[in-house]
Amino acid sequence: MNTRVSDDEFAGQAVLVTGGASGMGWAACERFAARGAAILIADTDTVSGPARAADLQARGARAAYFECDVGDPAACEGAVAETLRRFGRLGAAFNNAGFPGDMRAFHEQSRDSWDRVIAITLSGVFHCMRAEIAAMLASGGGAIVNNASVAGMVGFPTIAPYSAAKHGVIGLTQTAALEYAGRGIRINAICPGYMDTPMTHAATTPDVRRALAAATPAGRLGQPGEVAELAVWLCSSAATFVHGAFIPVDGGVVAG
Repeated sequence: MNTRVSDDEFAGQAVLVTGGASGMGWAACERFAARGAAILIADTDTVSGPARAADLQARGARAAYFECDVGDPAACEGAVAETLRRFGRLGAAFNNAGFPGDMRAFHEQSRDSWDRVIAITLSGVFHCMRAEIAAMLASGGGAIVNNASVAGMVGFPTIAPYSAAKHGVIGLTQTAALEYAGRGIRINAICPGYMDTPMTHAATTPDVRRALAAATPAGRLGQPGEVAELAVWLCSSAATFVHGAFIPVDGGVVAG
């Protein structure tokens, strides 16, 4: 089996990336575009999103920005519709957008925080997948990768809503993978560990990040590109027999 992703792997295809304006989503946009894909950046950031699309266009890629709050089902449907309108066919999707919520003890978590985390991090993936799968069925298939977390594989203190949401993402991934494996759609998930991303920086201090790096067997935080490379591979023809996987990219955290 060829495990290399060719430089023109996604030529003629469009890839939808939620949360594509920064972090792991942006790293994925760059890598998909470098392999020939047209990119629809779906994000709430109305400043960075258009700038990122313009950046890809300047490099010769087809790219566009669509304002999308994945907590809104209509926005998720709109992102898929915009991808089809601009580029003709949705070949792959990376459902990356999420919201971490507050870090606090279980009994101190607010209902509002729970509702927001679930709406964006779990329901957002459901709404996106629902629209993406319908589009892919109509055009002969495709590949979907959902960004879960190691917090969806094991319990993590102080982030109960986020951990519950990410466990749910893995459940959605496996269930949908079973339903559509025989219909031309492959669905998998990635489970990042402690990552060096804008979301991590916004939620932590330098001391906390140093502690997270020390708690990682590899001795450092993960880089967005390390997740993006796996997302690209999972959507490529090199991964044609991979269905329903949830793969940690975590420097050994779960293994420890």
